[in-house]
Amino acid sequence: MEQTPPGTEHAPNKALDEAPEGAPDGERLARNLDWNLLRTFIAIVQEGGITPAANRLLLKQPSVSNALKRLEGHLGRRLVDRGPGRFRITPAGELLYREALEIHGTVSRLAVGLRELHDEIQGRVTIALASHVVFPAFDETLTAFSERHPKASYSIDVSTSADVIRWVLEKRASFGLCLVHRQHPKLAYEWMFREHFGFFCGPRHRFFGRSDLQLSDLEGEPSVSFRTDALQDALRPVAILRAQVRMDDTIRGMSSNLEEVRRMITAGIGIGPLPIHVMARDVQAGLLWQLPPYDTPPAIDIYLVWNPLTRLNRAEAAFLEMLRERVAALPAEQRRFPAEG
Repeated sequence: MEQTPPGTEHAPNKALDEAPEGAPDGERLARNLDWNLLRTFIAIVQEGGITPAANRLLLKQPSVSNALKRLEGHLGRRLVDRGPGRFRITPAGELLYREALEIHGTVSRLAVGLRELHDEIQGRVTIALASHVVFPAFDETLTAFSERHPKASYSIDVSTSADVIRWVLEKRASFGLCLVHRQHPKLAYEWMFREHFGFFCGPRHRFFGRSDLQLSDLEGEPSVSFRTDALQDALRPVAILRAQVRMDDTIRGMSSNLEEVRRMITAGIGIGPLPIHVMARDVQAGLLWQLPPYDTPPAIDIYLVWNPLTRLNRAEAAFLEMLRERVAALPAEQRRFPAEG
């Protein structure tokens, strides 16, 4: 509690306390009021006295005291009741303090808004993807963001889902889109979409073009697959189905890249799993043929992953926000490929 030096007490002023008719009208107040007086008053209330407010504002005590008197004169109201060993904010002061905080917040937001208006967003957005992530909402976000922020740049790296998680954790990537086997406690996850994997063969395979096949026909077939096609990894549903069908235990080819798995399938090295919606064009073009199961293909969920501790630049933060908003606006059925049911 502030001790006011003798001779500097703020004497009671009935004109301020009891004369609401003396208060200025809104237009005159808005025209004449100095914002610095409100800023000083906020410091007085928050610091609990004239002297500590002066220390905070790097001003002399008489300057702060005079600012308070001027503000009370403008408003025609006593804002602080103070004297030897006494410092109390009056009801009028409490009301003004609340309004002054709101004004301060508005001015602060205005400054940010003006900066965003005149300063174009620029910076590099570093994205890590699993190789079979094909999601129209992501592509649409890239298009919209690049058109809105032409000075932003991008780096997109493709690898295994495990690599994507590691890069995001190590803050080497702004965010990632990948399969998730186990969620890391230091990362944030948001479901993006569900894709279904089917088994495919190439044009040289004896199954190509056949529509009479059963799942049991795949038993013992040599296969190719992704490195994550294992019971303890992200493509576990595919590995479970392959084990149930009792395909050849020896996988003839493996890769972390979708294009290379597809290459081995079309080359006839073996049948293998690929995302159905991604391969639709190749099937239509006669480059691949889908095999059983047709009704219950393995489902794989793709997640957006980011590190809450990563300090994102403006481009990274804005891109991440735009992507999340765009995806959240999509109905769940539009986030399943092919459509379920």
